[in-house]
Order: sequence, then C-alpha cells, then structure tokens
Amino acid sequence: MIRVSAVQPESIAEEMGLAAGSELISVNGRELEDFLDWEFLTAEEQLLLHVRQPDGTEVEFDIERPLGEPLGVSLEPVRIRRCANRCDFCFVDGLPAGLRDVLYIRDDDYRLSFRYGNFATLTNLKPKDEQRIKEYRLSPLYVSVHATDPTVRRYLLRNPTAPEIIPQLRDLAAHGIEFHTQIVLSPGVNDGSVLVDTLAELYAFGPAILGCSVVPVGLTEFSKHHLVREPTREECRAAIALIEQRAAIARRERGIHWAFGADELYLRAGVELPPAEIYDGFEQVENGVGAVRWLQQRIAEEASELRGWGGRRVGVVTGTAMGALMPMVLEPLARISGARFELIPVVNSLFGASVTTAGLLPGGALRDALVGRELDLALLPGESVNDDGLFIDNMSLERLRAAVPMEVRLSKDFADALQEPVAA
Repeated sequence: MIRVSAVQPESIAEEMGLAAGSELISVNGRELEDFLDWEFLTAEEQLLLHVRQPDGTEVEFDIERPLGEPLGVSLEPVRIRRCANRCDFCFVDGLPAGLRDVLYIRDDDYRLSFRYGNFATLTNLKPKDEQRIKEYRLSPLYVSVHATDPTVRRYLLRNPTAPEIIPQLRDLAAHGIEFHTQIVLSPGVNDGSVLVDTLAELYAFGPAILGCSVVPVGLTEFSKHHLVREPTREECRAAIALIEQRAAIARRERGIHWAFGADELYLRAGVELPPAEIYDGFEQVENGVGAVRWLQQRIAEEASELRGWGGRRVGVVTGTAMGALMPMVLEPLARISGARFELIPVVNSLFGASVTTAGLLPGGALRDALVGRELDLALLPGESVNDDGLFIDNMSLERLRAAVPMEVRLSKDFADALQEPVAA
C-alpha cells in the first residue's frame, strides 16, 4: 500500500475523488509496495485500481485513459532502504551532531539508484528485490563496487556477509540490466594491485558494465581518521596512471574510454584534467567525474543565451576543490557574457577544510562569504540546497537572501542562471 500526498487539479485522480491521504492498495489485483509498482503497473491504458479513501471506504476504479496521460497523483516519500555496511569512510558517520534527522539515514537503496543515480552496494538485496529489478528492467543501476575481491570488499564495507559482487552483477546482467560502477579509493586497501585487478575484472565482465569511476575517499573532521586516511598526491598520481592504462585498452578494443578518475583525483594529484571527449557522455558527472569539462561544454552550447551582462559583477561561490579549477570555466564565460566574475571559494565551516565539495557548503558559511561584497549577483551551487530550500545546516535560502546585499541565484551549470541579466 502507498499513500497519496497530493492530487493535481483537473486530473483524472481528482475526477475520481482521490485526495491527500488516500491509500492506493492494488492495481489489477497486484499489491502496491512503492513508487516503482505504481509507475510500472499504471503504465497501461486500462487498469483496475483498488483504493482506500481517507474515511476508510474502499473503492475499485475501472480506469481507461489515453496512453501517456498521467493520473495526477503525488505519492508520499518512499521508506528508504537502510545500509547494512559500516564503511570506515562513510560520509554519514562523519557528520557532526545537531543536523536534520534525515541526514543521518545511511541509505543503500536500489530504487534510488535507478531513479536518481545514487550509488548502492547491492549488499541488502533480497530475492524479491532482485526479481523486481529484473521484472521492471531497472537499468542502468549505479553500483559501488570498491573491489571485486570478496575479502577486500567485505573489509571495505565492514560487512562479513556481503555477497560476492561479480556473481550478483552477472545474474542481473543476464536479464538485461546494465551498470555504472564506482571505486572509492581507500589508500593501502584497494589501490595498487587491488585497483588493477578490480578494473580488469569489471572490464572483462563485458558491455553490461558501462564504465567505472575512481573517486578518492573524502573525510570530514568527524570521520574515523584512526581507521582510514585520504590518498597522498603520489597515490592519486599512481591511481590515475592505472585508470588511463585501462582506458587505453577500452579505447583500442571498444572505442570508449570506460575508466575515469573523478576531478578531485586529478586535483589532488596536481595533474591536468583530461579533455571533454574522454568522458563518454558525462554519465557520472553527478559523481564529480568530468564536472569541469561538462561546465565548459554547457557554456559553449548556451553561448548565444548568455550575452548582455555588460560589466555586471557576478560572484561565483563554490567549494575549495572547484575553486582551484573554476578559472578554467569562468574565463570563457566572461568572454561570452561580458560579465566580471569574482571567484569566491569557501572553506567548509561545518565539516572542516578537508570537505571541499560545493554541494556540502553550509548556508552560514555562504552568507558570511557574501556579506559586505559589492556584487550585482551571487551564484550559489544549486546542489547545496535541498528540495525544501534548506542548506545542510538548516539555514533556508530565503533567510540567506535576506541577509546579503545582492541578488542570489542557484546554479548548476551557469546556463540555468545567466540567461536573464539582473535588473539595472
């Protein structure tokens, strides 16, 4: 059973008399468990929907509608599948006390992997889950592999019962499921020869594994530093060399690059970022893989829409990681738009200076960085705010806007925020 959170006006659902709080029990006699069942089972033109109304009345609706016309209901959030692992580098375990309760949920949910591109380990799948993945063709999935050697992987996950990942992937791949994979690089554990073997085994798996990214482990001030450390410059360079060796094999044999290092890996190594064409369509850009080259490409694509800023002063607020790379993006953007950009890298006051990701910047630090600056516009990282308009420290976007002397816009790729100049 799933519950309705809202009904769209003038929709089929409103005509039927559904309302917030209505319980959707089954479609064509099949019980509804979550949004996956709802989306897949209601995809037909004709269906029988069993509903329990807020007053307890149960009704069956025989629905016939044009294919593709939505029923017009929003569902209550899914209960997230919790993680069964205890990774030393777990970001949730590195959070300080006092944040929103939802931030302490360690999710490992294959449904969110399919829907949003969240990485999951697949260690908590039950036979029923595996059957749903196959039946609904939930592909591609984003899978945190870390190591293909079962012993090393179980050590990294701190989960002695974790199933072997290659047989698990093979079973799903036999039913048409494809995967984007990642390796979070923990120095001294899954780098070096383990990384060589992991990349080789994933590549040998075949085309169902669409690619593999390598991301350096990131720690906060509150992480388990006695158990795990971040890779050194030399270790990052060694990892890049191994990634590029595997990518060279993939280019020669399959015409794709397949293996990628996150931008952060290159930044820590002090190595120039690869060109845009190596990222095979930027499938893992949300994972920090090719983010700078993707931004450059987006700016070039939207160049005709970004003009007319004529000397306006625009502050670009970001984390210290992108702060080192952002000039590569802002220089062509300044030429195209005519704006004068001021780069404002912000140290993370909540998690510590080692957390350099723009999306984890607290609202308080962003506010403090902007107060007193003479700017026409400030661009904040769009990923730093959740769907409720809250930064990770619970400050609201509206509260920040009220505290600073310039217009503030959220942006993920500049093109989304610079198509209309600020008022004179």
